Amino acid sequence: MVLSFTDEQLELRTVVRKFLTSRSSEAQVRAQMETAEGFDRQVWRELAEQIGVQALAIPEEYGGAGFGFGELAVVLEEAGRSLLCAPLFSTVVLAANTLLLSGDKEACSKYLPGIAAGETIATLAVIEDSGAWHEERISTSAVATAEGWRLDGVKRYVLDGAAADLVIVVARGPEGTSLFLVEPGAPGLDIQEVPTLDRTRRQATITLRDTPATLLGEAGSGWTVVSGVLDIGAAALACEQVGGAGQVLDATVDYLKVREQFGKPIGSFQAIKHRCADMLVELESARSAAYYASYAAATGASDLPVAASTAKVYCSKAFYHIAAEGIQLHGGIGFTWEHPAHLYFKRAKGSEILLGTPSHHREVLAQRIGL
Repeated sequence: MVLSFTDEQLELRTVVRKFLTSRSSEAQVRAQMETAEGFDRQVWRELAEQIGVQALAIPEEYGGAGFGFGELAVVLEEAGRSLLCAPLFSTVVLAANTLLLSGDKEACSKYLPGIAAGETIATLAVIEDSGAWHEERISTSAVATAEGWRLDGVKRYVLDGAAADLVIVVARGPEGTSLFLVEPGAPGLDIQEVPTLDRTRRQATITLRDTPATLLGEAGSGWTVVSGVLDIGAAALACEQVGGAGQVLDATVDYLKVREQFGKPIGSFQAIKHRCADMLVELESARSAAYYASYAAATGASDLPVAASTAKVYCSKAFYHIAAEGIQLHGGIGFTWEHPAHLYFKRAKGSEILLGTPSHHREVLAQRIGL
């Protein structure tokens, strides 16, 4: 088992960090948060054209670079570090993997090349009014007619739903839970962006009223695909959380070195050292959990479900605690709108809930290990 990064992956990290330093600075993140779409399409295109981020984990036969989740994990950690405003998670992690795991070669050939080229934004619509990530809570209906499939229902908290060129909808049909492809402009489709605590990651409510759709993969196999995608997504989100937590700790330590009281840097006080040491232990433990989950996702390991839920639980709590401590250790300035600490705190809270809360994943983890 190899959990270290290759020289190529380390070089990729260097390139991505350099790019995001210049194209996803705090000022740029704040500016993009205020725009209608919530991200800069030019930056999205540059990620594809200059680095090939969107193509990394897509097979070459579908226009991708043919690498794997290991390379994507590197990018996700750096994206979390810079609070990148882009449909990276929704498109490259959720939608692309749903297409691949569906086994529908026709759909993959139609949509994955556009995703790899940075031309297509896609997302996955799963949860509904209950907010639960459980198959039994899916009530959106799919009915087969002479003209094709029709969907009725409401999907909540859909990542980048308002900007998506393709929405993959989870619905319940005669054969069970299935996946369906819906494109913007379809009759009966209404997409409304909703207010969010974390404005760096946009969400939408999608309403379907007798909306025409195309079946993705085999009817009735939808939740098997979704379960696999959610495990990959949990591993991916853990990498993002580690990146964000790492940036918070670095920024906090830098501040503690220059902020003085009684003629000394406050970082020299033992109580402050203890808090920073606790943050570092949490960060490195979270990094270990995220990296192993990434390894499991990259290799298709049988323990991916357990590794993914473990990483989601620990990394969620670690990022939230480190972000909160970062605000406290910055003192009064950390509570102001002008300071980036609150941006990371809001991202930490949003990520804690995304794809299921830690409580949800503890329950899932207990089931997976037979407790």
